Amino acid sequence: MLVKTYGSAVHGVDATTITVEVNIDKGINFSLVGLPDSAVKESQQRIDAALVNTGYKIPGKKITINMAPADIRKEGSSYDLTLATGILAASGQMKSDGVGNYIIMGELALDGALRPIKGVLPIAIQARKEGFKGIILPEQNAMEAAIVSDLEVYGVQHIKEVIDFFDENTALAKTELDTREEFYNRLSQFEVDFADVKGQENIKRALEIAAAGGHNVVLIGPPGAGKTMLAKRLPTILPPLNLHEALETTKIHSVAGKTTDQGGLVTIRPFRSPHHTISDVALVGGGSFPQPGEISLAHNGVLFLDELPEFKRTVLEVMRQPMEERRVTISRAKFSVDYPASFMLVASMNPCPCGYYNHPEKDCVCAPGVVQKYLSKISGPLLDRIDIHIEVTPVKFDELSNRAPAEASENVRERVMKAREVQTTRFESDKGIYANAQMTKRMINEHCEISQAGNTLLKRAMEKLGLSARAYDRILKVSRTIADLSSSEQIKPEHLAEAIQYRSLDRENWAG
Repeated sequence: MLVKTYGSAVHGVDATTITVEVNIDKGINFSLVGLPDSAVKESQQRIDAALVNTGYKIPGKKITINMAPADIRKEGSSYDLTLATGILAASGQMKSDGVGNYIIMGELALDGALRPIKGVLPIAIQARKEGFKGIILPEQNAMEAAIVSDLEVYGVQHIKEVIDFFDENTALAKTELDTREEFYNRLSQFEVDFADVKGQENIKRALEIAAAGGHNVVLIGPPGAGKTMLAKRLPTILPPLNLHEALETTKIHSVAGKTTDQGGLVTIRPFRSPHHTISDVALVGGGSFPQPGEISLAHNGVLFLDELPEFKRTVLEVMRQPMEERRVTISRAKFSVDYPASFMLVASMNPCPCGYYNHPEKDCVCAPGVVQKYLSKISGPLLDRIDIHIEVTPVKFDELSNRAPAEASENVRERVMKAREVQTTRFESDKGIYANAQMTKRMINEHCEISQAGNTLLKRAMEKLGLSARAYDRILKVSRTIADLSSSEQIKPEHLAEAIQYRSLDRENWAG
């Protein structure tokens, strides 16, 4: 008897439906074909034990299973339930009616219990797209699949529940989720707030500008000055995710298996902070079976690189192209996958190995030339993609002991959102551009006109401070954002003056 069940394979952030054809005939043999990897081949032993412990068995006949399309590699243990259901239906141990109406996925334990799988959201989206009635999967993944409307989602704990469901002995409870309600209820659930930060008003201002214009930023200062504390609060002032961005972000986290504990939709902007020992593959994605890296997990959010010079140079260099294209393409001999990677880069670093160069109270003990050598670990092309350099100084005792509440993130976010609305209108005819940081040279010439007084100021600043040529465009971009925050159509000299302050590492006398 021939029975077809359906599973799904995930490539990149999209899914492809897999047809599992199970044919049982006379003889004794078990053949699994269709380009399965080792984990899929090992499913025979897991299915055998699970069925025996549930009161069923793999029949002692000739069983041929084909996983189509046969030219797509099938990976992982998530096909256990798909295969087991097909074997039971083809051998007559359960009814086969209705089996083909559902995508059935799940890893089996030896006692028949189900374990969670990865990539559920793209699988559910593809199931609805292809007109399946519903999806049956482990209970831990049900909330994630329920994000997709117009699709029946059944979360199960044991294979016996699936058998009883198709035999019509027991009904399964549907998992239902009001996606929009959950999205709006959890939109601003942050554990941190700018109100927690004492002092550092100039740094908060710089981060507000960075958030308003989508600018990358590097924080330079001694240990304990509050660089990490400030960076962790940046997502709280970014504009909230819209529903499309939330779904896109959730798909990436689903493929990476990062949504199991959260259950459901990713509603706040991601904040990823990899350790400086990370490899280039772990950062940008890849591997034998490609997976999204940290820059894709930070999509629509913030990638924070603490102690930037400590990262391997090769790791930092592989970020350059994704930062420009906001996308990562991982190519292999037979296929390539794309992962989105539109993120804000926030980096922090000590000014020197000892950490106290330019410290107002402590002396730097580094030998001559060591400071420059330390900073040269960061390449010019990478610095060229960072618009704002800001020096962080230690907070004085009087500010630390001040009981007066600081400005809350919610208030700062409102100003940021107003500035983003101005930019949305400005770039509505430019596809793929949504913030000042992404302006091309043509757009800078068009949208960043400055007066004669502003031009004189900028010329004098570049000559006096020794600013490099690459600082010119960056200053114009940042000053455009400052003008947007001030609700000014024109870039005024005071906007330029503030933007000039945010180019510390471009000064020729820095670390002399």
